[in-house]
Order: sequence, then C-alpha cells, then structure tokens
Amino acid sequence: METSGVSRSQYLPDVERISVLAGMIMLAYVLTHFIDIPVRQLAVQLPGIYLAIQIDANTFVGILVAALTAAGADWILHDHPALRSSAVPYLILPSLTALVIGFPLHQIQFGITWWFVLALGVLILVFVLVGEFISIDAKDIRQPLAAAGLTAVSFALYLVLATSLRSDGTRLFLALPGLALGAGLVSLRVLHLRLNGQWLVYEAAIIAFIVGQFVAALFYWPVMPVAFGVLIMGSTYTLTSLFAGLIEEKPIRQVLTEPTIAILVAIGVAIWAS
Repeated sequence: METSGVSRSQYLPDVERISVLAGMIMLAYVLTHFIDIPVRQLAVQLPGIYLAIQIDANTFVGILVAALTAAGADWILHDHPALRSSAVPYLILPSLTALVIGFPLHQIQFGITWWFVLALGVLILVFVLVGEFISIDAKDIRQPLAAAGLTAVSFALYLVLATSLRSDGTRLFLALPGLALGAGLVSLRVLHLRLNGQWLVYEAAIIAFIVGQFVAALFYWPVMPVAFGVLIMGSTYTLTSLFAGLIEEKPIRQVLTEPTIAILVAIGVAIWAS
C-alpha cells in the first residue's frame, strides 16, 4: 500500500534536516580550536590507587556532539512513517559515530589533513543516518544493503575507537569501560540488524563483559595501537557472529566457521601490523 503516492521503498530522510545536523557537528569541532576552556582535573584517592581524570575542551565537545547527534537523529528518524515506537535504539550508531570522529581529530594538527578527516567523518555520519532511516522498515527493498553497510561501519568505528584510545595513552581505568561499553553497543546494534529486529540486551552485555576481559589482558602487552585495535575489534566481531549463529540455530559447523575465520584474520593482521 502506498502513502501519499510514495512507496515505502522510496522513503529517504529529509536532506535539509541532515544538512543542519552535519553543519552543527562540523561547527562544534571547528570551534574547539578557537575556544580556550581551562583544563580541569577530577581526582579521587582509593585504597592503593590514585585516579585522576582530565576534562578539557575535547571532552566537553565530544559529549556535546554525541548528545546533539542523538537529538538530531531522533528529529530525522521520527519523520519515517514506519516508526511506530521510540527511535532510541536507532540513535546508538549515529551518536557513536559523532563521538568517534573526535578521537582522530584530537591527535591531528589543525590543517588540510584535519579538514579532510572531519569531512570524511561527517560524510560517514550522513551515511549512517540514511542507513538507519532505511533500516527502520523491514519491508524496504534497500534494507538488506543498509544493514550490511551499517554493520561494516559499526565495526570500523569500533576499530578507530580502540586504536585511538591506545595511541592516545589513555589509562586502563578509562579505556576499559569505554571499550567494553562500545563493544556492547556495537554488538547490540549489529545483532538487531542481523536477527530481524531482535534487541538482545543480555547477549550484548555478555559480549561487553568478555571483551572487557580481553582489553584488560592485552592493554599492557607491547603491541602497536593498530594491532591492539584489530585484536579487540576482531574479538567483538567473533563473539557477535558466534551469538548470532547460535540464536539462528545453525548447524554447529556453520556456527563456528565464521567466528574462527574472523579471529584468525584478526590475529594475522595484528601480527602484520606489529
């Protein structure tokens, strides 16, 4: 059935709304180079350990951009007539994308390369927003392609996050919850895309816990940031694929094939990158 003469398979997000959101995100990141916010340090003394967190302009902007993207994505996605409930589950990946864009920007000097990375990041965000909009309707003929693209972007973003946290010298007590939470959110969204709309919160929490153990074990190994990121991302992909295969009740041989190949490839790439 068609609504206002337009088939569901033809729905796309409003270009003006996406342009406004993309422009605001670019402006927020650009302003970090012109606004001087004093660095503040939050510290707490625990038995046997002293924890200190520095909060600077990059921290404020990262949180602001993630919140802004969530609000903007909600505004855009609610325009889809097939959205019958809350859009919150569809805000995970856009918010994560906007947040992760900032990590490489913080490590690059302001110049042509910086602008290129920012433009590329915003372009990826636009792609994610369009993909999330399409994925709302399971009957949309473009949904499988959008799901595949969103899955690929999810793991690519997680790779950037893990690599950036390692190369930036982030301490374990900050990197561990960040990467564990990231693994949980990525696996939650990917499982939803792969399993026809099922939100598997408990399974995603298990994946987050296991990946957290990998992060703790690998963090102080003498490996390059890229190798570290590949191993953590590969572990997340392996566990996500394993859970998906088990839930789909595939034969045990098929269930184990994809995760085994994924972890072997990750180990091989990590060795090559070291």
